[in-house]
Amino acid sequence: MNTFKIPSGFQAGFQAAGVDPAVLLRKSGLPLTLWSSGRGMVTTEQAFALWRALAELSKDPAIGLKLPHLIPKEQQHPISIAAQHARTFRDALQRLARYKILTCGEEMRLTERREECIVEFTQLLSREFAPTLLVDAVFASTLEIGRRGTGQPLHPLRVELRRTPAHRDIYEAHYGCRVKFKAPRNAIVFRTADLDRPFISYNAELLVMLGGQLERELAERKVWQTTVAARVKWILMRLLGGQSADLAEVAKDLGMSNRTLQRRITSEGTSFRRLVRDARYELAKHYLQDPSLDLAETAYLLGYQDPNSFFRAFREWVGTTPSEWRAARRGWSVQDEQGRLARPTRQLSA
Repeated sequence: MNTFKIPSGFQAGFQAAGVDPAVLLRKSGLPLTLWSSGRGMVTTEQAFALWRALAELSKDPAIGLKLPHLIPKEQQHPISIAAQHARTFRDALQRLARYKILTCGEEMRLTERREECIVEFTQLLSREFAPTLLVDAVFASTLEIGRRGTGQPLHPLRVELRRTPAHRDIYEAHYGCRVKFKAPRNAIVFRTADLDRPFISYNAELLVMLGGQLERELAERKVWQTTVAARVKWILMRLLGGQSADLAEVAKDLGMSNRTLQRRITSEGTSFRRLVRDARYELAKHYLQDPSLDLAETAYLLGYQDPNSFFRAFREWVGTTPSEWRAARRGWSVQDEQGRLARPTRQLSA
């Protein structure tokens, strides 16, 4: 569950923005067959690499804001289509929040406080902040759904961005509101009064059809998350990232006592230690597909203080070394991979 599909509509959007999709894929280290193969599956880190490459290739600082307008309607994802044909703006946001997890490695959170509705997007499988262009595209897409649905010039109350101030005039002109830079979070904030605006594009029949499809996909995903062990493993995959996640931390996340969690895990025929191992194994395969990460960094991200401990564990998992496993999947020779390891590595912080 640590991969997701990039909708093919983005390929058309990138091209319309003047960026060659093939060049973009090559620069971000992704296969040129990403969309043509019909799969388009990437990890969170690979998706981040794509957006960073886009920032380097495009000379337009507003490209992230423009992308939602450039994706052809016939190539939009069913989740976006369902949101655009919701009953109200509130209904649209709730549908986006419910189904967002099906298309990417992030969770959409809605928080209503008095006269504000705060919309945030949290990366589930990365402790790294999302690239600025990805934040722009997600916020602009959310706003565009509201504007198209209501048929009115909808404006947020404010937009909060972690980044340092840049192109303020472009952002405030697009959103039609104040933009706060160097904020503690990325958030787009709407007036609660705007949430009940009716959508002129409301289509009950279409919602029934799309809703059934999306609910089936969501149910399939939830099957994977029904056991306590599965939920523990999911949390571990979020927590592991340069640190060792312990049972107490996971228990707190699940709202259980340490003893209750241990008992539930044991009743399902497994152990916390095994779940940590399994989470590390899945994340290891996920990280090893990122050519920008050397093996020492991968070990650190998995919570190993000593890279040799990671090497021994990986050999126990698959019967080969991380270098051999990575080389086999990228078409390198083991000598090529060893040559990469011989190069200076980036300094790791504790």
